[in-house]
Amino acid sequence: MRHIPFNRPSLSGREHECLLEVLAGFHLAGNGPFGGRCQKWLEERHQSRRAFLTHSCTGALEMAALVLDVRPGDEVILPSFTFVSTANAFVLRGAVPVFVDIRPDTLNLDESLVEAAITARTRVIVPVHYAGVGCEMEQLCTIARARSIRIIEDAAQGLLARYRCRPLGSYGDMSTLSFHETKNVVAGEAGALLINDEHLVKRAQIIWEKGTDRSQFLEGKVDKYTWRDVGSSFQPSEITAAFLWAQLMEADRITRERLSVWHVYHKAFEPFEKRGLVRRPVVPPATEHNGHMYYLLLREGGIRAEILARLNEKGVNAIFHYVPLHLSAGGRRFGRVAGSMQHTETLSERLIRLPLWAGMQDDDLSYVVDCVAEELERELSRT
Repeated sequence: MRHIPFNRPSLSGREHECLLEVLAGFHLAGNGPFGGRCQKWLEERHQSRRAFLTHSCTGALEMAALVLDVRPGDEVILPSFTFVSTANAFVLRGAVPVFVDIRPDTLNLDESLVEAAITARTRVIVPVHYAGVGCEMEQLCTIARARSIRIIEDAAQGLLARYRCRPLGSYGDMSTLSFHETKNVVAGEAGALLINDEHLVKRAQIIWEKGTDRSQFLEGKVDKYTWRDVGSSFQPSEITAAFLWAQLMEADRITRERLSVWHVYHKAFEPFEKRGLVRRPVVPPATEHNGHMYYLLLREGGIRAEILARLNEKGVNAIFHYVPLHLSAGGRRFGRVAGSMQHTETLSERLIRLPLWAGMQDDDLSYVVDCVAEELERELSRT
């Protein structure tokens, strides 16, 4: 039977070459030549003061919480419609996630609801750029600056996407990226922390070096390195960095190919949206997304499980996405809700994601579109 997976990592063709170079150089631990190349690339493309490769985006978020010295009782504003790591990174420091509803158009954090959620304990706002579509960063930055609140952008899905002509990840004090197997550019498991506030760079460097001043030792500024602060083992191996470098060299091509697939879907489902059978993704004029994901919002949540089951029976690996964090046991235990979560709860139940990867063939795309169309027509005939 035909099988079209939800995701297929895109190889650049240079991974093997880069891995052989690592083996020949006998530097397998982190912070080697390939790591340096990746970090420089990220700094230049994201206009950041400093980039630190990490073993995952989860690690990057946890490192960001350490850099800001988030403490017990602090509050962190974030959407509930996100991956658990966005909240967990701060819960690990004893902070309280404060969940705010999402916008009905982009499914991003609703910037108009953030001010009402701020209290005297609010330390950080964490906008999540869902599907590589930028949040309204100008308004969020204005709110944060007026109250001396930090912003950490969760740009796990946002590599090479832009908001008002600037890269996602370049607005907040810090931002995080993911290179997980399911992302546009991959390294199996890896991430990065981007620092935009130069005053945070020194502490971030020490935390990244497991709490030591090893970087100063390597630069000849001290005669030995010692324990200076809290820290952990955030660095990925040079093997991971070499794989990532091969991917970064082809990041623009990979993005173009994913966007091509995205636009095929978007055009194909336009007639179904006009008939009220489904809603397509909304990309505001100020944003340039990266083709990370293509999703559809069904007319109602009650039909999703059946539609997904039938699509998978036909070999189309369509899937749902996040279960809202505030509805989970962990969300109830560690966080709290600020205001209505109407859009988070209703839209999350209606969303399905379609297979999308760079290099997807036309016949596979046509098959997915035909299968989804058949299911939408079937549901219409029932009403």
